[in-house]
Amino acid sequence: HLNEVKGIFRYLWGTFNTCLWYTKDSGFELTGFSDADYAGCKDTFKSTFGGAQFLGEKLVSWSLKKQDCMALSTVKAEYVSLSACYAQVL
Repeated sequence: HLNEVKGIFRYLWGTFNTCLWYTKDSGFELTGFSDADYAGCKDTFKSTFGGAQFLGEKLVSWSLKKQDCMALSTVKAEYVSLSACYAQVL
């Protein structure tokens, strides 16, 4: 794992000047999007979900993962996805 950690540090060192630039008039409206794939994992039949959060037009956060619980319907899978996206916004 040492080589992977070294690679991460090399990446961070090479990108430490990279940042998000917000102008005064860019707007600070926080918007979140989420989606779920009911029983998307063919091995465990757990749903997968993802979300993206924007501040103005800039992406500030995103996530993608398999749900910890097994949803019994598409609506429940979407609700879990929405809850995770909302928690990320807060």
